[in-house]
Amino acid sequence: MSRIPATFQRLSDEGRKAFVAFVMAGDPDYDRCLEVVKGLPEAGADIIELGMPFTDPMADGPAIQLAGQRALEAGMTLNKTLQMVRDFRAVDDTTPIVLMGYYNPIYSKGVDAFLEEAKEAGVDGLIVVDLPPEEDEELCIPAQAAGLNFIRLATPTTDDARLPKVLQNTSGFVYYVSITGITGSAEASAAAVAPEVERIRAGGGLPVCVGFGIKTAERARDIAAVADGSVVGSAIVDRIGRGDAPADVLAFVKELADGAHAA
Repeated sequence: MSRIPATFQRLSDEGRKAFVAFVMAGDPDYDRCLEVVKGLPEAGADIIELGMPFTDPMADGPAIQLAGQRALEAGMTLNKTLQMVRDFRAVDDTTPIVLMGYYNPIYSKGVDAFLEEAKEAGVDGLIVVDLPPEEDEELCIPAQAAGLNFIRLATPTTDDARLPKVLQNTSGFVYYVSITGITGSAEASAAAVAPEVERIRAGGGLPVCVGFGIKTAERARDIAAVADGSVVGSAIVDRIGRGDAPADVLAFVKELADGAHAA
């Protein structure tokens, strides 16, 4: 069993929900980012989402856009992102890592080369937000063949007619976007999320983690209570962007993780 399903199985056996933490690779620079990433498991992160910096992040709000800009200005590349995964794997061989971003850098590198290096580095899954199911032959199916989970986004506008297509070829978990709009733009509502999570679970049988709009430990708990896990990105990235030391960022992550785990 690969790391992502194994993690959800372990959490289920323990009666706990998942906490998923997002950081942008290379933000604010390689060394400080790696220090945060290495500290995330001890701070309570069950799964790490590592952003692949890109110049035109259409789904991201200001916080994550700025994180990507900081990383790019500090010299971050897709190859260095893969190296960061290798550096993390030198100290942690169990925590799943999901690369999240856009298709252009992968396409530019070459799909086959990217998948080979990602698997070798220790990547477990991919979230590529601008590749719809109609483009599965581009990356999703090759990624699955390479042993990587391909995690799809579902949104409040994913209706019953569209959902089966979204869930087709999806593995690992489903990432439910709790709001319509960009990251960091509103607060998630557990009451609104709960029926959507049930609908998605019924359609695919995969764990459902909910992200976008979770900024506090209390909200992480409330959302995790009606889903299989909470995902936090912008609130963490904000702390990095304002210059918090890695130890302070990780202390905040622990608050969020404790909230999700209390669900």
